[in-house]
Amino acid sequence: MSNAAPPFTFDGGRVDPGETRNFRYTVSETYLGDPVRIPVTIVNGEHPGPTAFVGAAAHGDELNGIEVVREVAHEWDHSNLHGTIVCIPVMNVPAFIAQQRYLPIYDRDLNRSFPGNDYGTSAKRMANRIFKNFIEPCDFALDFHTSTRGRTNMLHVRGDMSNDKVSRLSRAFASNVILSGSAPDGSLRGEATRYGVPCITIEMGEAHRFQRELIDRALEGVESVFAEYGMRPTKSVHWPGWRTIIEDTSEKTWLRADAGGLVDMHYERGALVYEGDRICKITNPFKTDTSEIEAPFTGLLVGVLENPLVYPGNPICHLVKLDETTQRALEREQTAAMKAVHESEQS
Repeated sequence: MSNAAPPFTFDGGRVDPGETRNFRYTVSETYLGDPVRIPVTIVNGEHPGPTAFVGAAAHGDELNGIEVVREVAHEWDHSNLHGTIVCIPVMNVPAFIAQQRYLPIYDRDLNRSFPGNDYGTSAKRMANRIFKNFIEPCDFALDFHTSTRGRTNMLHVRGDMSNDKVSRLSRAFASNVILSGSAPDGSLRGEATRYGVPCITIEMGEAHRFQRELIDRALEGVESVFAEYGMRPTKSVHWPGWRTIIEDTSEKTWLRADAGGLVDMHYERGALVYEGDRICKITNPFKTDTSEIEAPFTGLLVGVLENPLVYPGNPICHLVKLDETTQRALEREQTAAMKAVHESEQS
């Protein structure tokens, strides 16, 4: 039995063991008939092992994940890599160039177009080229996202924890929060998992910017996953210190504005709030009318509003419930962080 690593092949190319290849892959054409090409890096290790997909910017304005993918591809030492890494830092190039969320072509969502096909919409054709060549051959997939404009998320994982392979992948990423649930139809996460390639979504931060703290934590998560699957044998799987897995819809809620106006947020993303705490208040331009939003239960603010202007019904924050053990662990972590900041200021 051969112990040699296999080549990675795709429509139009091949990457042999021990080889790294950077190229631009054609997924569509512009109005002028010029190629629309996405950047791809294939790192094929000398040793056999799993094939991992690491991708970002299915939505063109979500930038944090781009830097994660680029650093995995171009800054990590892959001399002892066991397996293959398929890296696509920008999946939705037209939206990335326009710096908007959706494809400029009829405003379609690439992340509702997977697995795609050869005869459908422009989005489905692009999705099909990506899916068939770079996701189907993989053993698991990491899909990086941020919140949409005007909101921000703490780093967390989304995956279907009822699927054993997805559960393993989700836990290996070593985030504090895992939101369990099925993915929307047409999403990369949902369609890859249905095909047999377990996939998780990693949400981190906000659109239109690089946030170094979140990027570094996501890189730790990728390293932890690669250690779990034996791709980087000298590394270890990380434990985040505490973890909450939210599986019941009653344990998470979006709190929404009941009035239009200007929002004064009292907490940031990742904050622990207690039942009855006033999370924010909404006022009109004269400050004569005030609407306050209180926490319906003790929990963690996974996502919060950044743009302080709302209509009635706009989401203010995403709150997940914590059990008492997790709550105490988070309290200890936040107390230690505050103490460290205080000591740093005193020195």
